[in-house]
Amino acid sequence: MLARIEPNPALLKAVLHTKHLMNPQVLRLARRIVVQVVRQLMDKLATEVRSAFSGTRARRPGRLRQARNFDMVRTLRANLGRYQPGAGKVVIETPLFFSRTRRHLEQWQVILLVDQSGSMTDSAVTAACLWGLPGVRTHLVAFDTDVVDLTSDVDDPVELLMKVQLGGGTDIARAAAYGAGLVDQPRRAVVVLISDFYEGGDRHRLVRIARDLVEQGSKVLGLAALDEQANPDYDRELAQRLADAGAYVGAMTPGELASFVAEHVGR
Repeated sequence: MLARIEPNPALLKAVLHTKHLMNPQVLRLARRIVVQVVRQLMDKLATEVRSAFSGTRARRPGRLRQARNFDMVRTLRANLGRYQPGAGKVVIETPLFFSRTRRHLEQWQVILLVDQSGSMTDSAVTAACLWGLPGVRTHLVAFDTDVVDLTSDVDDPVELLMKVQLGGGTDIARAAAYGAGLVDQPRRAVVVLISDFYEGGDRHRLVRIARDLVEQGSKVLGLAALDEQANPDYDRELAQRLADAGAYVGAMTPGELASFVAEHVGR
């Protein structure tokens, strides 16, 4: 059945939840599903991430001759004198282009803390897309009651997803403490907590860590988990307490997360 079925995100989720039960032959077939779905997600999200980090188009002329920077209106105006009535065409002798305002991305850390009850797939793909951006160091940490640093595998989201297998329970405060310990330069760090906020550990400690991070100048984003229909599903009371402590809290798609990170890193 695995050899014939069409890969899709729902099937990927089922594979990731049961892969530890599969024998080697079935696991090889399951890996094909992981590869194909992750490739589809990477293709989609990589475009969104590049767009978020590439900077906005400025209205002044630019020298970088790329199709995405082509200024059609100014080009037509500049070449109207070469209009050929018989052919109904404008001969373009001098194409004009926009310039782009580049974002400054020096020495920023993006630390992704991912609750296993949240979406590990999207988080792994998001981390992989952020990985290697100029001036951005990406960390990926998965947790339940344990904390596992997966940063060394971020460049290969397929291998990462096939490797990680945590148990049950949730200790968000423990993961937040680990993430806080990774911060090198507080004012150039974005700590992203992806969770449903149903804390099985110390809620007061979690809020205290978030407040300490904010007070030292770090950006803290509490990213609420989404259900299968992309609706927010999380503990709103604890999320509100984190917001009161100075964290940004919301429900975002991976593309929106990339835009959030790009906006704050670019300041």
